[in-house]
Amino acid sequence: MAVLSPLVSSMFTPGIAQIAEDLKCSTTAVIGTTTGFVVMLGIGPLILAPLSETFGRRKIYLVCFSIFTLLQIPAALAPNIAFLITVRSIAGFFGSVGIANGGGTISDMFLPSERAGVFGWYLLGPLLGPTLGPLFGGIIVQRLNWRWVFWIMTIVCFVNTLAGYFFLRETYAPVILNAKKAEFESQSNEWDGTKYSYEGEDTRPLNEKLTQALKRPPKIFAQPIVAVMAVYQALIFGTTYSIYTNMQPIYQDDYGFSTEQVGLLYLGPGSGFLFAVWFLVPRIDTVYKTLTAKNHEKARPEFRLPLANIGSVFIPMSLFWFAWAVQKHTHWFASISATFFYGIGQVMILNSTQNYFIDSFEKYAASAIAAGTVFRSVVGGVIPIFAPMLFEKLGYGWGISTFAFVSLLLAPAPILFFIFGERLRERYPVDL
Repeated sequence: MAVLSPLVSSMFTPGIAQIAEDLKCSTTAVIGTTTGFVVMLGIGPLILAPLSETFGRRKIYLVCFSIFTLLQIPAALAPNIAFLITVRSIAGFFGSVGIANGGGTISDMFLPSERAGVFGWYLLGPLLGPTLGPLFGGIIVQRLNWRWVFWIMTIVCFVNTLAGYFFLRETYAPVILNAKKAEFESQSNEWDGTKYSYEGEDTRPLNEKLTQALKRPPKIFAQPIVAVMAVYQALIFGTTYSIYTNMQPIYQDDYGFSTEQVGLLYLGPGSGFLFAVWFLVPRIDTVYKTLTAKNHEKARPEFRLPLANIGSVFIPMSLFWFAWAVQKHTHWFASISATFFYGIGQVMILNSTQNYFIDSFEKYAASAIAAGTVFRSVVGGVIPIFAPMLFEKLGYGWGISTFAFVSLLLAPAPILFFIFGERLRERYPVDL
């Protein structure tokens, strides 16, 4: 679920020109379908994450992904661009369930000391999805047409949802305990009507619980560390989607690549993701355990942040490299090599940050991740609309370097929060 909705967000990008011609609109309008989808991918968790902390993970996963699957059908049949943007935006909301609740599910299932490695593989979904989308989409668009992108995704999402109905189990402890309590009480009613309770039980009425749950993500986002790291994530997503939606004009116009060949170029950042998850992400847990041992076995969420500094160096470095390799029309391999290091940087920033959010707000991990996700997705969806104008005015060299300069400004954030984070959390507590 975490890989499929981001996959759908970018899978049609190799067919942008074909869609524009077919629906008689501009290519900028077609990019707007990505904007609508990605923005709702960020807004969805604000509602779906608190709902999962009220009704349980499983119900929310299955209901939302069933609707997401069905919405691929009208997207495939879209008669005009306005209809396509509308359907894609609604699909983005329901498709966000994997991103909204995945971190919460992992928090339910794993101890803090073993969480980062598992989370790294899960996070490949939101990262690899937008990367692999154009690769598969390029093959489909060139051999069939753009509508088949959505028909094929209908089938894939249906199989995934069906698997969820049979194999997905509830992981959220309060919901499991509540079900067990109800089971015991139904049995005891036959005998003596005994009432049961469990530690930490929330006995408030449903409307009160829902209201409190929906307030959680905005409260968490107001915490300074969460807000700044959310801006960092937003920069990464905005940059990524701006580059991905312009890969076609860069490599078709300047290098003469076919649609399929452009799709294969996304393996550059994809291989960086895999390298980071395989070799670097497990070290997050190692550093966390080492620092906890040195701190008299007292863990702190800030112990997740040291390896984020790899990302804070690699991201500006790789963006400058990519920008000027493209601007100077060097061999295509020179620019794609930069995306390998960009992929590593993405994984290290996002993984460290989201593990930090989970450790800081453990019981409400889904709401914490939702707080960080909304801003990154809104920015990641809106910036690509303006990116073509930026590149046209400044060229790819200075245009992409603009993103690199902003990433340089944010680069000190992980080390500063590692040093001062505990004091900031104490000064700005969040009442959940």
